[in-house]
Amino acid sequence: MKTTVLFVCMGNICRSPTAHGIFRDKVAAAGLADQIQVESAGTHGYHIGAEPDERSQEHAAKRGYDISALRAQRLTARDCETSDHILVMDEANLRDTLIVCPDGHRHKVRLLTEHCQRLRAHDVPDPYYGGANGFEHVLDIVEDACEGLLAHLRQV
Repeated sequence: MKTTVLFVCMGNICRSPTAHGIFRDKVAAAGLADQIQVESAGTHGYHIGAEPDERSQEHAAKRGYDISALRAQRLTARDCETSDHILVMDEANLRDTLIVCPDGHRHKVRLLTEHCQRLRAHDVPDPYYGGANGFEHVLDIVEDACEGLLAHLRQV
């Protein structure tokens, strides 16, 4: 039975698809793709069906991650029920995810940054309204957190 990891941000076009792509690649490189399923969603339905933000795709590609095939979807209660680990990007995502998530599944919801090993970050800041540095900062945090998350899942 596969373990399902769900990454959540607001619109599912910047941070959560970036985490989705990075973690998917790290899982595959570790030879665990048959054991870990990776998904992503947004707490708001602003961009349902849209591909990731062009800037997210561009900056991810510079580091070897292809997130172009991902499409935005909105978080549902069912997603919370079927996911084993739900990693959110910031406190607002945490609050909004807990509203959607049924009572018996709220324990699965955590901040992604809890898995950071090298960087000190409370959240993954939304780069949408900023410049290139914001997207690079997101990649730095998410790569670190995804390495920590993978290490955690190997121990469980």
